[in-house]
Amino acid sequence: MEAHGSEHQTPRKRRREGSNGETDDSQRLAKAPRRTVGLREPAPFADELETVKTPYVRVTMEEAQRGTPPDRPVRVYADGIFDMFHSGHARALMQAKSLFPNTHLIVGVCNDDLTHKFKGFTVMNEDERYDAVSHCRYVDEVVRNAPWTLTPEFLAKHRIDFVAHDDIPYISAGSDDVYEHIKRAGMFAPTQRTEGISTSDIITRIVRDYDVYVRRNLQRGYTAKELNVSFINEKKYHLQEHVDKVKQKVRDVEEKSKEFVQKVEEKSIDLIQKWEEKSREFIGNFLQMFGPDGALKHMLKEGRGRMLQAISPRHSPDSSPTQEERPPSPAFRLPFFTRTSPPSSPPLHSGANSISEDEDEED
Repeated sequence: MEAHGSEHQTPRKRRREGSNGETDDSQRLAKAPRRTVGLREPAPFADELETVKTPYVRVTMEEAQRGTPPDRPVRVYADGIFDMFHSGHARALMQAKSLFPNTHLIVGVCNDDLTHKFKGFTVMNEDERYDAVSHCRYVDEVVRNAPWTLTPEFLAKHRIDFVAHDDIPYISAGSDDVYEHIKRAGMFAPTQRTEGISTSDIITRIVRDYDVYVRRNLQRGYTAKELNVSFINEKKYHLQEHVDKVKQKVRDVEEKSKEFVQKVEEKSIDLIQKWEEKSREFIGNFLQMFGPDGALKHMLKEGRGRMLQAISPRHSPDSSPTQEERPPSPAFRLPFFTRTSPPSSPPLHSGANSISEDEDEED
């Protein structure tokens, strides 16, 4: 009698797979526009609503699918235990709400006595389960203390047109299918189950990892008495917690050490690469300066040639003219040292010259 959900196509982005298993991006569903659709109040309980006095006349499947007037919605009933209310429950109620264009969804929740008798012990009590269902956005009305098997009187009292549930036979209370008479009456509207999520699956996870969740609640301040844990187990859990903390610290140190070593390696690689580049550059410059054909060799050759040229005597060229062949060099006279010679006197006769010479000798 537990209600189940189904895989319902929502406006969220999803991908469809082609025949070869690849994702077809061209067939993505469009995103839904942003809007505020939340309700401000929970769904009311059926026993708190006014009694409808108009005659109860069921609508047919054709009329419901075609659409009913706004003042006469199709009344769909879905029942269940709804323990630890999860997404599978919400999807089942969403399907029931979406069966017809104009649907009023009534949800019946069984009390603790019936549930413990026919199904087993629950984690949440009946009041918690009533409250959880009333806060589901798809629910219009909640029936507390719902019956395990639906009777004609119950259907007429709540003016139910159709009953929504998955079509798998529900064996319980000595019956092969508690919904068999509803199916024969043409009032059954099937929904689909949601695989991978159920109350039993959630409880199985908790039982499987019992120690983990006990230690979790001990950390959060719950006492061993509240968790029904013995004194020895409490100390064991605390010891395990300390050991796990030490292991976590060791893992953190290892991770930090790995990060440090990785950074050192990266820096070492960078330094080695830079050193190699600088060493290549230095060797290249050294060879360019001091190598066999380096600049230093050329400089030494050039300097040696200039030195030899400076200290060796210069030879006159064979084609140079001799002293006799050279033209006389012009006399250099300063203009202010030159004297103007007096005009030359006419030459005397030889007799006169001789007389003057004799006079000089006498003197």
